[in-house]
Amino acid sequence: MHLWIDADACPLPVKTIVCKAAERLQIQTTFLANHWIQLPASKVIRVRQVEKGFDVADYAILADLEAGDVVVTQDIPLASEVVSRGGLAINPRGTLYTADNMHGYLVRRNRAEEMRAIGFQGAPIEPYGKKHSQAFANALDKVLHQCTRKL
Repeated sequence: MHLWIDADACPLPVKTIVCKAAERLQIQTTFLANHWIQLPASKVIRVRQVEKGFDVADYAILADLEAGDVVVTQDIPLASEVVSRGGLAINPRGTLYTADNMHGYLVRRNRAEEMRAIGFQGAPIEPYGKKHSQAFANALDKVLHQCTRKL
């Protein structure tokens, strides 16, 4: 199992939570971003800087993804691809994407994109806060413990 982080727009608290979990459980973890990010020195955590461009980090994750890997991303199309390849995907607010719920998230995302394209402005997204960090930490902990039990 490998833990992949789509780090371009990843909130700082999520990076901190992931690093602590990776160290505690000794899980190989890679943060991918199109800019340099500072992380603690570690034998299990690394940063991979990719070229700037639309979805470059996403494609890099998918190129190395194996079934059973876990991906942290806000990108619903990436999460869908991860799930279809046998991986697990979690967003920074603690939502676990699965084969059972992925279609619904894709439909809602695509509908929202269509509405924005015709000028409709939906309700603003709640700013990322402590409750989101806690939900993410709980979801990540649950998934990682389930995955490490299988190893």
